[in-house]
Amino acid sequence: MKSICLFFQIHQPFRYRRYRFFDIGNDHYYYDDYANETILSKVAEKCYLPTNKLLLKLATKYKGEFKVAFSITGVALDQFELYAPEVIKSFQDLTKTGCVEFLSETYSHSISSLKDKNVFEKQVLLHDQRIFDLFGQKPKVFRNTEMIYSDEIGAQIHKMGYTAILTEGARHVLGWKSPNFLYVNAINPRIKVLMRNFKFSDDISFRFSNTNWSEFPLTAEKFTGWINKLQEKEEIVNLFLSYETFGQRQPKESGIFDFLEHWVDTVVKNDNLKFVTPSQAVQELQPISIVSVPDPISWADEERDLTSWLGNEMQKEAFEKLYVLSQKMTNCKNDDLIKDWNYLQESDHFYYMSTKYFSGNQGQIYKNPFDSPYEAFINYMNVLSDFTLRLNEDVPDSEENQLKVENLLEIIRLKDKKIRTLELEIQRLQKPKQKLKPNSKRKKGN
Repeated sequence: MKSICLFFQIHQPFRYRRYRFFDIGNDHYYYDDYANETILSKVAEKCYLPTNKLLLKLATKYKGEFKVAFSITGVALDQFELYAPEVIKSFQDLTKTGCVEFLSETYSHSISSLKDKNVFEKQVLLHDQRIFDLFGQKPKVFRNTEMIYSDEIGAQIHKMGYTAILTEGARHVLGWKSPNFLYVNAINPRIKVLMRNFKFSDDISFRFSNTNWSEFPLTAEKFTGWINKLQEKEEIVNLFLSYETFGQRQPKESGIFDFLEHWVDTVVKNDNLKFVTPSQAVQELQPISIVSVPDPISWADEERDLTSWLGNEMQKEAFEKLYVLSQKMTNCKNDDLIKDWNYLQESDHFYYMSTKYFSGNQGQIYKNPFDSPYEAFINYMNVLSDFTLRLNEDVPDSEENQLKVENLLEIIRLKDKKIRTLELEIQRLQKPKQKLKPNSKRKKGN
């Protein structure tokens, strides 16, 4: 019997307002409340609420035979509480059915795993506490931001106490291998790796309403048939999707909700298929081999790499400037600064700076609230500059560090004084020597 692991990612960033250079030091509020509330309310109405209602109906109807997993970022939960608390209530109702597993994630949907292990761990712990407080579950399986994964990240996740991690079944990683098996981490085989079947996942996420697609229209029976036709030895199909597929990316008029309902029905009634949660899959299946991922991968774009967030010099500079502050943040106790610090780490800010597909890529333009990646960079750096000023004021340097800074400044001043002295001497030496005027002839009789 083949297992189907159905997982949904949910994230909404806090978008920044246009923050000008002249706001630095004068205005410490960075957020576009109107855009955040408008977008969140729209997506809640089109996607979150109707899809949760449908899943609740399916979970109640099939009583344990339907299973689903979610990874909801902390910043999305913050916005639900602010603008659409009924969404949290709908997830809580769904949780009571026992069909839902909540996965771990970074609180801010950050890419801190690529830079600072301590910040990364704090982000994950903060997220898991939020999930426990709202839904009463302590996550056991981890899903990193944008499915970012490497051997090193997987090994760290095991040290943090998780049993498994989800990632992309990238071609250049798997080669001839299939994503439809359970794997283990190359550094620490005790951490299991579930790999996304991007072909089947993207058939629903991106191709469902594409009338030019050779398989259009996609029906529940057709999709279930494809899964059934996989080789008998393949054990699990991991369908990892953005939740906004339903009602947002694929509008209600496309028939996406009817497809989901009928597809779940065909799977439950099929004797060769069953739904499982990630934790259930890890418990029931035996890994077939290690999967080696020395360099980080993600589920973004054809390259499945990190270039959507760290592909140009603007992104790299902003990323470096942000995490220079991480050490000082360890001594910060100011709740407002901590909140702003977490929101500064959202990967979306770096995504807005991407120049990869700015010309003609409607998906990129649709997601980017700025007119250009360069405007996004300037806006972010202005916010970061103001934040840095506030942090330095709240967490001043120690006396020892201050003394070191003063000593360095004094050395710089002395060197600068010496340079000016030398420059003046050079200027004096470079002046042309004045020629001596010949003595005028004496007058006769003198």
